[in-house]
Amino acid sequence: MLIKSSPDEIQSFLSDASYMRDGRAERVVIPESVEEVSDILASANLNRQPVTISGAGTGTVGGRVAFGGIVLATDRLNQIKNVTGQSATAEAGVTLSDFQQAVDREGLLYPPDPTERGCFLGGNVATNASGSRTFKYGPTRSYINWLKIVLADGDVLELRRGELRAEKGRIKVQLSSGKTIQTTLPTYQLPQTRKNASGYFVAPDMDVIDLFIGSEGTLGVVVEIEARLLPKPKGLLSGVVFFESEADVLAFVANARMRSLENRATKKVGLDARALEFFDSESLNFLRQKYPNVPETAVAAVFFEQETAPENEDSLMDEWMALLEDHKAMSNSWFATNEQDQAQLREFRHQLPVLMNEWFARYAQRKVSTDMAVPDEAFPGMFRIYQETLRASGLRYTIFGHIGDNHVHVNILPRNDEEGTRARELYVKFLRHAASVGGTLSAEHGVGKLKRDYLKLFYSEEQLHQMARLKLAFDPNGILGRGNIFDEKLI
Repeated sequence: MLIKSSPDEIQSFLSDASYMRDGRAERVVIPESVEEVSDILASANLNRQPVTISGAGTGTVGGRVAFGGIVLATDRLNQIKNVTGQSATAEAGVTLSDFQQAVDREGLLYPPDPTERGCFLGGNVATNASGSRTFKYGPTRSYINWLKIVLADGDVLELRRGELRAEKGRIKVQLSSGKTIQTTLPTYQLPQTRKNASGYFVAPDMDVIDLFIGSEGTLGVVVEIEARLLPKPKGLLSGVVFFESEADVLAFVANARMRSLENRATKKVGLDARALEFFDSESLNFLRQKYPNVPETAVAAVFFEQETAPENEDSLMDEWMALLEDHKAMSNSWFATNEQDQAQLREFRHQLPVLMNEWFARYAQRKVSTDMAVPDEAFPGMFRIYQETLRASGLRYTIFGHIGDNHVHVNILPRNDEEGTRARELYVKFLRHAASVGGTLSAEHGVGKLKRDYLKLFYSEEQLHQMARLKLAFDPNGILGRGNIFDEKLI
């Protein structure tokens, strides 16, 4: 076990991509085994010492930013245990990039694909991370077979999907130590969105493993993961398609989404996007800094991916070309069918979040970025409110992201404190509308500390207290992830 305590040594563990300031901790402990994690937590629990779990630091909501106590960093839990034909097992500190490469070498696919490839698998589980391929494959939760979790008192819990379920809203967990945890699940219903990372996942007869996926380090420390794998697609068609009209691009997305979902439901071979990603005109202006070949007259773009096989590649290309022609896509759009060109298109898609983070760092302003998703029927109105409000504000902004899932990120880009205040006022306006139409506060990044005060717009006070009681069933002294998801005053 490695222990760091000097301010210079621990500073890098006290921040993440949220740019939340003033994090502090007594020390950082970096265990190398499950046994060491168990010992650390048992001691902290005995002393009622807060423990904040630290992954790779790529989170955007302040989840690993500690305000006292100790930081438990998972950096040295970094072994890939095995890769078989249907699953792979790895420790929590393995990076997504290393995991995907190991899986790819075996001709397999791990579908979750967050933008930041340097994130840790444990962090992905803790936030139920998703990404561009979620439109077809769903979020991290859909691919978790088994978890090894260390609870707040040091007990080790292993959960395999399908082996332990809730019964009529109650769960009972028998631990290897002989102790039993029994508790009642909160009574709220999850939003009817395809993506949700806001608070604990609950359903009357849910699989108990799903309670820990997306729990943001508040119920236990995920130390080992078995993930379900799929066969790697034989081929891939991808494109960055430019439009000169916003009406055309939105109509194209709606049509591509509808046809993809219909073909998927009927198992028909045909147009079936695994990714539909949007870039507005302001996003393209940012990207032109590094990509001067973005057409000058383009006001929006869509990045898409479609899996193919040798026997259907030509027919699928024809379907996409016909759809693009119907919606007046520009002729100088970009397409790729080989791995080198596809990597370049993915890099284009990933470059915008990098440019956004550089902006926030340059102006030393706290990130103001939406992560809401709404039901299908509510998205046109949500998108219109984004555009009308932002255009009238005089602030710089971008709108981009996972439009296939009705989940675009609005980044408002303040240059000083006054603009920062106005940006946060607009953010609350957007939140209130999303809540009013049955949306979710966070679709993929989680709540953390940055967004916990806004959770009350989506859940009642009683429902927040129910979440807190659920946490205390697994963490009676409230030492884990203090301040994440809900205010620590509730516990």
